[in-house]
Amino acid sequence: MEIAFKTQIPGGGFLIEERLPEEVFTPEDFTEQHRLIAETAEQFMRNEVLPRWEQIERQEPGLTPRLLRQAGELGLLSIDIPERYGGTEMDKVSSTIVVERFAQYASFLASHGAHSVIGTLPIVFFGNEEQKKKYLPRLATGELIAAYCLSEAEAGSDALSIRTRAVLSPDGKHYLLNGEKMWITNAGFADLFIVFAKVDGEKFSCFIVEKGFPGVATGAEEKKLGIKGSSTRTVILEDARVPAENLLGEVGRGHVVAFNILNVGRFRLAAGCIGGAKQALQHAAGYANQRRAFGKTIAQFGLIQEKLAEMATRIYAGECMIYRTAGLIDPLLAEAIPDSPAYGEQVRKAIEEYAVECSIDKVYCSEILDYVADECVQIYGGYGYHQDYPAERAYRDARINRIFEGTSEINRLLITGMLLKRAASGRLGLRAAIEGLFQGSPASGRSTEARSMEERSTEERNTEAASLLGTEKHLVAAVKKTALLVAGVAYQKFADSLADQQEITAAISDIVMEVFAMESALLRAGKMAARSGVQSSPQPIPDSGPQTVDDKTAHVLAMTRLFLHSRMDWVEQRARTVLAGAITGDALRRQLATLQQVTRREAVDTIALRRQIAARIIQKGKYAAG
Repeated sequence: MEIAFKTQIPGGGFLIEERLPEEVFTPEDFTEQHRLIAETAEQFMRNEVLPRWEQIERQEPGLTPRLLRQAGELGLLSIDIPERYGGTEMDKVSSTIVVERFAQYASFLASHGAHSVIGTLPIVFFGNEEQKKKYLPRLATGELIAAYCLSEAEAGSDALSIRTRAVLSPDGKHYLLNGEKMWITNAGFADLFIVFAKVDGEKFSCFIVEKGFPGVATGAEEKKLGIKGSSTRTVILEDARVPAENLLGEVGRGHVVAFNILNVGRFRLAAGCIGGAKQALQHAAGYANQRRAFGKTIAQFGLIQEKLAEMATRIYAGECMIYRTAGLIDPLLAEAIPDSPAYGEQVRKAIEEYAVECSIDKVYCSEILDYVADECVQIYGGYGYHQDYPAERAYRDARINRIFEGTSEINRLLITGMLLKRAASGRLGLRAAIEGLFQGSPASGRSTEARSMEERSTEERNTEAASLLGTEKHLVAAVKKTALLVAGVAYQKFADSLADQQEITAAISDIVMEVFAMESALLRAGKMAARSGVQSSPQPIPDSGPQTVDDKTAHVLAMTRLFLHSRMDWVEQRARTVLAGAITGDALRRQLATLQQVTRREAVDTIALRRQIAARIIQKGKYAAG
């Protein structure tokens, strides 16, 4: 059954279409309910979890399950569960907010996510009525704790190569499962496992497996670099007897469950990374404000201010991305009808629509967290390397996110691959946009044509300079044009074998990710400026920031300008990598000249911008745009 949605914003469309500020969701759009759920999650973390982090880190028996049940009592496990099954059935923005707050302690966030996202959502989205009635009310309260079992010793990123087998008994009443699942979060105390196995060794399928079923066991706790407070074990299945009615979905359709839940997991992981980065920045700013050297606080040093400003600016970009994505997903999921026999298919279509954005968020935000955690250690200096200070734990805990939910490398391949598949199927007008670019005409949809400052008339330049963030709007258009340019050149050279050129595919994905990040930051800034009553300024915006808007909006505008201008060098570098890997000689020289023309821009005083941004971070002692 083909499902159609009313959405006018196609997944991946950001690459070839312009969006307006009012079309994106931002943290400034939070409702009173959103703010209430944020306060509830914040208070729970501060009152119940953070005071016990050392006991959690030592995996004190029963502590994390008890805290999860307490979270369940507050409705913090059931946001994605329909009311009819005991949930609170809130939107994806609400669950994103909870993940951000829970990220103040990564180990607890890992336990919460394994339960409420990848452990529970398979039943919410793909379970039948009997399965939902049986399990969801108890998952909503934390009476049952869930885990997700996909990875194996020989099957990590290549999930479809799993070896766990399922064989239906002669009487058809149960399946016998045999195999081992590795790196399973919550395995030490989970009551319920979402397990993937191949029926008869061939048909990739999904099962709901209870801990108490005969033949189910777990190994010892793994000794990990980070997130030490979360339970991670091997799940061992030896002739595990699973009732036939616990098949989740259809035989041979387990990939539908696995990959769509991973898409949601990637998006949620990105939100957790931004929450963790905010926490690390707060620690770094607090330490910089109180640590003295050479007769003054280190926050007064230019190089420390540079670090704080860059940390905050990257966090801002990631925050814009995750809430933009939440705002895209929510309307589509709202169209899915829980009582409909086609509900699972509707959900699948809704999640798949923004799979590209989810992969982008996961890669980009996990790398933001790594950067912020590393700089946090550097600001602490020697103390950052000591276990008694929070920077050390933040640094260790951050590293897993580039591996979780598909490695950054796999997701980089997926981003370009999914875009090309959508183009081939006609779902995305990518080919028309590339052809229009090479023919010198505007791309399809809203124009993304970006001309260099030299190409535009003096009158145009003066008009745009007087417009709020006018120069930055052209930077976004230039990066879109760059993405189309390199994708077109690479596809002309390699055609359908482009996927085999992993270095080139990853470099294209890097530019595509910058498009989404830069545009998300720009759209939020424009939306905030419009709400402040400042849609344009009679004079060019000075590098020190606009003086005609409130402090928060001025701060956001400065971060937007800094982010867009500073990322252009990276975009050019990745574009050169693609062009040099695909063509040579005169053709290469011509395309490099085109690239230079497209990305030409005037210099901006990024030192002044960073000082301006850092001043607010130092004053507030934390991330100051949320």
